[in-house]
Amino acid sequence: MTLESIIREYGYLAVFVGTFLEGETILVVAGFAAYEAYLELPQVIIAAFLGSLFGDQLYFFLGRYKGHSLLKRYKSWEPRVAQFRQIMDRHNTWFILIFRFLYGLRNIAPFAIGLSTVPVRKFIILNIISAAVWAITLGVLGYFFGQVMEAVLDDIRRYELIIMAGLFLVAMLIFIIRRYRSRKAH
Repeated sequence: MTLESIIREYGYLAVFVGTFLEGETILVVAGFAAYEAYLELPQVIIAAFLGSLFGDQLYFFLGRYKGHSLLKRYKSWEPRVAQFRQIMDRHNTWFILIFRFLYGLRNIAPFAIGLSTVPVRKFIILNIISAAVWAITLGVLGYFFGQVMEAVLDDIRRYELIIMAGLFLVAMLIFIIRRYRSRKAH
């Protein structure tokens, strides 16, 4: 089984599971795979949207129904949850819309939101909007990253000899400077 066949067979499931758990990197890579024609970009975006949506809903409901008992069990979460509560008191709508774009907040933020007084319906609606924007944005970024990388690699191939000569000259210059400094020090 080749890497291409693995990506084609399990790609959308991997995108769903990866975005359910965390997701930024896997979504950008999946967008790149779509550019390379291993996957289809619309299906990548749908899988990422659903994975992100369901993952965040799960964390929200964990916070809502088991949050206090989990905080007693995992004391290290308390400072971060307290920070989120302060933000939630002032800017809950905006925070729900943007938390998934802030690296490292994807799992703890919906949990903390679940601990707040934000109504379930409000969270679901804002979560749907945010997950859709996030999936489209990062999926398309990954796709365009593929285009940029292809253009860069084409340019590198075109100027390969010049680039290699330049790197060789820089390496020689560094070698000469170090040798000169070491002789000067002795």
